Amino acid sequence: MPDYRAHFDFDIRFANGGDLSGTGFRLDLPGRDLPEAEIGRLLVQHLGLALVDEVDLRGLRIVEEPHRGSRGVAAAPGVAASTRIVDLSHPIRAGLVTYPGLPVPSIAPHLTREDSRAKYAPGTEFAMDILTMIGNTGTYLDSPFHRYAEGSDLAGLELSSLVGLRAEVFHLEDAWTPERRGIRPETLADRDVRGAAVLLHTGWDRWFGRPEYGSGAPFLTGEGAQWLIDAGATLVGIDSLNIDDTESGGERPAHTLLLGAGVHVVEHLTNLGELPPRGARFTAAPPAVEGFGTFPVRAFAEVLD
Repeated sequence: MPDYRAHFDFDIRFANGGDLSGTGFRLDLPGRDLPEAEIGRLLVQHLGLALVDEVDLRGLRIVEEPHRGSRGVAAAPGVAASTRIVDLSHPIRAGLVTYPGLPVPSIAPHLTREDSRAKYAPGTEFAMDILTMIGNTGTYLDSPFHRYAEGSDLAGLELSSLVGLRAEVFHLEDAWTPERRGIRPETLADRDVRGAAVLLHTGWDRWFGRPEYGSGAPFLTGEGAQWLIDAGATLVGIDSLNIDDTESGGERPAHTLLLGAGVHVVEHLTNLGELPPRGARFTAAPPAVEGFGTFPVRAFAEVLD
């Protein structure tokens, strides 16, 4: 089913005095054939306004365009829902470069199929392999122990904070520029993220595994991280090189703040463009390794279509 959005200018007058105007506004719609009055009510709901007297929309156009997460927009009625699984992880292979300068994984046999035939009954064979890698490989989760010696390690994480989280997906491909790469609180402030996995879709995953991935990447500012903590987020994920700006001289405010507050971090996600702004369920559970802070996850989302 295609998504639709309304483009318009507006004037809003309040019953107790005052007015509000906007130009070039865009609003998610639950369907294509909505009357102008209903679009006006959705606008009021999205902005969270009270005591509105009149809404005047100017230059209204309805276009087919992916939703960005406007509040109050429900699925079109009469459509049966089915569950779709979206894989949000990069595959791991020998020699994969995740973060420039870190060791790449290697895979070697411990027991080959050929050698195993001498150990088992006729017709029975196995392969056993050894994988050597740094925890920061592929799509991985950072626990507080990654940043703080006294923080919870991977074995100490509550599964309830990793499995089936309500996902709030921010589609930000056009919300940052090479000159302004940081994602600020103002960009995130229109959502209720309490208890949610906040997933930042920047589009940077298109460079994963290529030299371009290692520099100029978008990131979450320290102010943005603090806003998400104060708003009650459970987990923050990004499809970029790092949740922090790796070109800032070694400062890592987002890691410091989020992990210090017990908010999990997932880096190097992919395929976030396939998720709706809200309504999906997110899972990213690492193995329960004691004394370890970071490990790859098979991150995925369950989407009701």
